[in-house]
Amino acid sequence: MTLYLKNARYLDYKTLEFSETALAVEAGPQGKITLLKAVPPLAERGPGDQVIDCGGKLVTKSFGCGHHHIYSVLSRGMPPSPVVPTNFVEVLEQVWWRLDKCLDNDMTEASALFAAMCCAKRGVTFVIDHHAAPFAVKGSLETIARAFERVGLGHLLCYEISDRDGQKIAEDGLAEHDAYLASGRRGLVGLHASFTLSDATLKQAVDLAVKHKTGLHIHVAEAQSDQENCLAKHGTRIGRRLENCGLLAQPHTILGHCVHLDDEERKLIAASQAWVAQSCESNQNNNVGLSGYQWTPRVMLGVDGMHHDMIRSAQAAYMAGQNTEGLSPAALYQRFRAVHEYLRAANVPGDADNNLVILNYQSPTPLERDNFPGHFAFGFSSGDVETVIAQGRVIVENGRLVSEDESDIVAYAQQQAGRLWKAMQGK
Repeated sequence: MTLYLKNARYLDYKTLEFSETALAVEAGPQGKITLLKAVPPLAERGPGDQVIDCGGKLVTKSFGCGHHHIYSVLSRGMPPSPVVPTNFVEVLEQVWWRLDKCLDNDMTEASALFAAMCCAKRGVTFVIDHHAAPFAVKGSLETIARAFERVGLGHLLCYEISDRDGQKIAEDGLAEHDAYLASGRRGLVGLHASFTLSDATLKQAVDLAVKHKTGLHIHVAEAQSDQENCLAKHGTRIGRRLENCGLLAQPHTILGHCVHLDDEERKLIAASQAWVAQSCESNQNNNVGLSGYQWTPRVMLGVDGMHHDMIRSAQAAYMAGQNTEGLSPAALYQRFRAVHEYLRAANVPGDADNNLVILNYQSPTPLERDNFPGHFAFGFSSGDVETVIAQGRVIVENGRLVSEDESDIVAYAQQQAGRLWKAMQGK
């Protein structure tokens, strides 16, 4: 089956060249697109082929998220913690660790379905996620994978292994990765952060990544307290600790945040193959500070569970980058699109050229190759997303999810949120 787009103003996301064209879109995780002068006549099309008239609207590559936490979806509007946090560690203890300890697989499924729906409606067709549910670890990654696939999203998943809940749960996290990756699924080996990881667990995680020929995904120096803990317990800074255990040597590793690094750590990371995932809105929300990332070419953008809107995340990164690194609109757009480079280098399926978005972007000024980055930084909005094509299949049409029933997903999420909030009482 082929999907044809006619009357498209196609934007090549790599070159920023515009073409007035038709497109043939192949289905499948590695599907290609072909630019055509016109859609073939009906007699030359297959019985299952579909044609969409874009009406001159902008068509381009859909979006990817380099760092998400779908486990936080059911937190919106939840009752406040019994103790008001005064620092980052207390935010974790009083908010996120209270929540994740109460999650079960039904709650995880509801979170994943709702997150996938929201991502899709905002033009995001691939998500790199970092999950946490310490008392419901087993099967959680497969649960998320199936939920994402129901909606139509590509994914690269992991679980955040930690010693914060004891040795058994740390071992459960290792076992969950081993089972998931051994099943043939593509994923990373996830870790929480240096300050919740023993040397033994860190080594086991690196060994597991080596075994499965994949990378790791870890929070790094998100807050200054992470560095202080590392210096006190291990006599070194986080960057050096990660290098010493072999984590930085593992290809396709993702380091979340990297806010509080010194020059030596930055040089170590820049010289490695590791990627940095920037989520500045989360850093601002947690009051941990902001950093510039001009010291490494391998930076991609994430949302860190704050929301599901990658255009919003990019524009926030642009505003923050004015003070931290003098970020230009062109450099911002390159960072926004870096997730595709990461996935291509890691040979992860599901982010091929047949992932597209049709945008109803209305501008009072001309939209051209030379000024596109300025439009992106200041004008674009996820509200412009009209139709989303994932792996050659339409999953959002006229702003509505068509791959699954939106009302069913919302009702399920609300039901599971009620169960979660009840479970959190007294925690």
